[in-house]
Amino acid sequence: MPDVESKKLQMVDLVTQYQSIKKEIDETVLHVLESGQYILGKAVEDFEKACASYLGVKHAIGCASGTDALQVGLMALGIKPGDEIVTTSFTFVATTETIVLLGGVPVYVDIDPKTFNIDPARIESAITKRTKAILPVHLYGHPCDMDPIRELSQKYGIPIVEDAAQAMGAEYKGKMVGGIGAVGAISFFPSKNLGAYGDGGMVVTNDDRLAELIRMITIHGSRIRYRHEILGVNSRLDALQAAILSVKLKYLDMWNKARRSSAEIYTRLLSGRDVVTPSEDEYAHHIFHQYTVRLKHRDAVARVLASKSIPHAIYYPIPLHLQEAFKSVGKPKGSLPITEQATEEVLSLPMHSELAEDQQRSVVDHLLRAVEQSKSVS
Repeated sequence: MPDVESKKLQMVDLVTQYQSIKKEIDETVLHVLESGQYILGKAVEDFEKACASYLGVKHAIGCASGTDALQVGLMALGIKPGDEIVTTSFTFVATTETIVLLGGVPVYVDIDPKTFNIDPARIESAITKRTKAILPVHLYGHPCDMDPIRELSQKYGIPIVEDAAQAMGAEYKGKMVGGIGAVGAISFFPSKNLGAYGDGGMVVTNDDRLAELIRMITIHGSRIRYRHEILGVNSRLDALQAAILSVKLKYLDMWNKARRSSAEIYTRLLSGRDVVTPSEDEYAHHIFHQYTVRLKHRDAVARVLASKSIPHAIYYPIPLHLQEAFKSVGKPKGSLPITEQATEEVLSLPMHSELAEDQQRSVVDHLLRAVEQSKSVS
């Protein structure tokens, strides 16, 4: 059995990806440094236009992080204390964190066990007169089923805020996610499919009025310098990151294709084993930000992999409705059974655009051995 060299195989190999485009990256970084324009400016404007064109939206407004993109989007929609936002508990903390920071109340809905995304069939029963937004998360790069969510949005006059932090390049019925709802939030955290070399985010919308509000909010609520019309924040995408992202955007489709190919290899190698592999619904073009399997005795398997220095991760071990930070707006254990079961079973394997098949074979060999070991001690 081939062994994995831990120094070479990583969950995400950012260095090898950088080396493949080093000349372009170095040149664009030097150009920004020589320009002396480090906040906003042409590099940011150019990337915003390129991003809007790629996603097929009218407006793309850079900000400091994916978390800020969510918060700014919610602020632009006028979310205030006591407002309810229907969302999922099986996601990164930022989804709930931004709601609660604005005084909103997350109303959690259970997930589809196949896609890990919010179950549209459960949303309507969670809607009340206080519901001011529906916030689906395109988790792991698999799009949510948006048509039934859009129907509810139109029926009740409730806007959709898409958390597309993990889904840059994913498609729902041929349309890029992020631009389907009223507002979309994207993250450029380095490990994302389109990752910066630091933090960065983007808010996207097709609504001219919202776009103006979003841009104002990111610059202290100002359109004209030192004239502040609304309450805002300081959340700008810096020029260096924008320039880097402009280079990387040209390669995104190629990198996503490589991820899909790697996912096919994993699925083929794991077929017929005691491992539940990711699904891809007919409406979806999955970009595999994560390749996440489901396992019985997950924690025992993870301990074996760790002992062999095999990269892996658990996204996410504790659902947000059971997190200490959100206990004031949480739900009791057992209230979201599908979500809670997922947190006990999910395990993500190395996934990035530079992944080699021999590395995958080694990971799978170690994983299957760990699965067998876990059976013997359970």
